[in-house]
Amino acid sequence: MLAFYRRLYPFRSIFGWLNHEHAPTKLFTHREFAFTLQGDIYLRYNSFNTAEDLKKQVCQLNPTRFEIGPIYSARPRDKKTVRPTAFTPLLRELVFDIDMTDYDTIRTCCSGADICARCWVFISAAVRVIDEGIREQFGYKHLLWVYSGRRGIHLWISDKEAMELTDEQRRALVGWMMVIQGGKEMHKKVNVRIGSRPLPPSLQMSLSNLVDVFGDLILEDQDCFRSREGWEALLHLIPDNNVVETLRKQWEKDPDRSSSDKWGDLKSQVSALVKGTPKRAALKAAMEDIILQYTYPRLDAEVSKHRNHLLKAPFCIHPKTGRVCVPVDPKNIDNFKPEHVPTVGQLLRELDEVTATVQAEGAEHHSDWEKTSLKPYIDMLDAHVMALMEETRRAKRKTDMSW
Repeated sequence: MLAFYRRLYPFRSIFGWLNHEHAPTKLFTHREFAFTLQGDIYLRYNSFNTAEDLKKQVCQLNPTRFEIGPIYSARPRDKKTVRPTAFTPLLRELVFDIDMTDYDTIRTCCSGADICARCWVFISAAVRVIDEGIREQFGYKHLLWVYSGRRGIHLWISDKEAMELTDEQRRALVGWMMVIQGGKEMHKKVNVRIGSRPLPPSLQMSLSNLVDVFGDLILEDQDCFRSREGWEALLHLIPDNNVVETLRKQWEKDPDRSSSDKWGDLKSQVSALVKGTPKRAALKAAMEDIILQYTYPRLDAEVSKHRNHLLKAPFCIHPKTGRVCVPVDPKNIDNFKPEHVPTVGQLLRELDEVTATVQAEGAEHHSDWEKTSLKPYIDMLDAHVMALMEETRRAKRKTDMSW
């Protein structure tokens, strides 16, 4: 790990991302960093003046990972010397966390910490919906998606307006984004409409994008309704007892019917009803809600509600998989393969090969990461940083000319 931190970790890029400018500001100097050391030792309220200071401390501690927190009213390292009332979180990126374990009740290929290309499609669909929703509904532009290193993905939103949200405003925003709610004992987890009235426009837009995902992922690939447990879960979401009993008898006689066939059976029951009747409207609304329940993003709301929540820094190493927590392009999320993400072992081997070549050829030395498979991911972060810094420059010019 020490060689990774010394030669590969992009401290300057992380500094630019958090600071929004080249010269240090309170966005960085008053920012909390927390370190996890070997033996589960946890060190909070660290802060630094520069990227070099951060690198020096990381290399000295050699943590298994480190996390990033909010910008406080005082330097976090001075927490013990200031009055409690003078030490409060002021700013923080708006963050979201999507974890594959929240899909365990519906995915059929894996469970728990396991993940494969088939169930990663749940995450891909979630990224597309959240990315479009955040940009369209709230107007935020500076979104950084980061693979968690194992079975999930994080979103950091760095727009000035997002950074300034209070905890109350964050709770309201997350409440608006939350569609799937309720524990394992609760069958119906989508309750976003009054009766059988149309969905809110934002959800109607998401539904249009998720219909194909439902067909390809839920019905075909995962085949969620093939087992008795699966189709009983589906029947619990149908509000008409007569339809439920008809379908249950049909499926008990032919239990091997595929999920696509069973969904077709439900559609046939709805189509047989008279158009415009409340019964048909209720069943059509239920079918839309079922699509949302099985495909809409499942968010860990607690991560997003509070400014003082800590989240793992990009480019840390996941201790179980050895994979780097790399940025992900939402436009190419369907092509992202977690198993292709570079591991720390792979990167150090690449580094050894580069070092041997440089020594043999006497070549000019450049940043070590540029010669490894980490390069496209750091380039992605640097492009994100450039956009943030340009936004900051424009805001300053506007202020300077406000006379």
